[in-house]
Amino acid sequence: MPHTKRRRLVTSALAVALGATTLAACGSGDDSKSESGPVSLTYWTWTPGMDKVVDLWNKGPGKKDRITVTVKKQASGDTLVTKILTAHKAKKAPDLVQAEYQALPTLVSNDALADISKEVGDVKGKFADGVWQQTTLGTNAVYAVPQDIGPMMFYYRADLFKKYGLKVPTTWQQFAETARALKKQAPDKYLTTFSANDSGLFAGLAQQAGATWWTTSGDKWKVAIDDAATRKVATFWGGLVKDGVIDNQPMYQPAWNKAMNTGQEIGWVSAVWAPGTLTTAAPDTKGKWAMAPLPQWSEDQDVTGSWGGSSTAVTTDSAHKEAAAEFAAWLNTDHDALNALATDGGIYPASTSAQLSGAFSNPPAFFSNQPDFYTKAAGIAKTTVPSAWGPNVNVAYASFNDAFGAAAKDKSDFGAALKKMQDATVADMKKQGFGVSR
Repeated sequence: MPHTKRRRLVTSALAVALGATTLAACGSGDDSKSESGPVSLTYWTWTPGMDKVVDLWNKGPGKKDRITVTVKKQASGDTLVTKILTAHKAKKAPDLVQAEYQALPTLVSNDALADISKEVGDVKGKFADGVWQQTTLGTNAVYAVPQDIGPMMFYYRADLFKKYGLKVPTTWQQFAETARALKKQAPDKYLTTFSANDSGLFAGLAQQAGATWWTTSGDKWKVAIDDAATRKVATFWGGLVKDGVIDNQPMYQPAWNKAMNTGQEIGWVSAVWAPGTLTTAAPDTKGKWAMAPLPQWSEDQDVTGSWGGSSTAVTTDSAHKEAAAEFAAWLNTDHDALNALATDGGIYPASTSAQLSGAFSNPPAFFSNQPDFYTKAAGIAKTTVPSAWGPNVNVAYASFNDAFGAAAKDKSDFGAALKKMQDATVADMKKQGFGVSR
């Protein structure tokens, strides 16, 4: 299918959270017939230890003897997306790629990913509905198999909460009250920081609040990054920063690491992968943290957002679509493969059955004081609300980093920063040739 026509059709189908109209499959042709003879596949991925996981496949019995996979390590994020698209233009993309969920619309709209619904549709039940939906883009097509997810939760220093008589907040109102109470008791401490150097955090918080940043109407996109739900989130955090009751320094920097390690900051809104970060950022605090569900906007809610996560996709350039899809399904549903991914790659699996077995039978070493860590995490993961991504998430994220970075530093209006993010995203979509309604 010509790229321009496919883009128009994809535009009307990528409203993930709305269940948009079905997009007819327009991949690189139907090669779902059984492969014969040896097949060699190339897989681009950034996951550490993936070569060890793939060895399980290459050395395995049965069908695996005729399908060999070679891992090619790549950078992650926008760098990999750009490399995939560049290779695809030359019709030299690899057979398989690791793709973050928010990158799927961009890759699909450029006809870089194949519909593998016929090959992997039977594994749908192994994933939570909200996770599987991100790989279908609201259609009957399937563009990837979920690999890992990042359900969000709240981490706090249990010892310091006890010292200052603080209760773990279950609502965002309580969260704000806790931040103010701590500041009153210990002026040199903060409950947490608002960081503008990782846009995935803000996107996940908006997602939890009910935001839907990209939707479609007919053949046009609607961009609503400044919708009511996101404005609520921006106003909430902007107010805490302006009042000085939470910090405003970016995460992962030396100053943040020191604040976390010394107890200057005693909480962190993060995701299931946080223990690994804390291990290096705050090594002296091992065994002092605890994890709880994310605070809610109302007491009758029980939902969380997602921060991170990726999938395994088959490209339209692959001459071995069926074999590639078979490997993608195995990689993300096989017990031994998932256990190896967790052990060697440090991922939290999208497969629900794997979240309480193998490497997840015991808590992370950093959280040995919380034996039910992964049991609680699996329960939280089930409450993840669907995401709605668009074709230029990278532009929206870059604009967030710039606009909110300045606002957080100056303690200025977060609402104005959100409008800049909205305007930049819309302008870029129009420049790319997408129809945009408001």
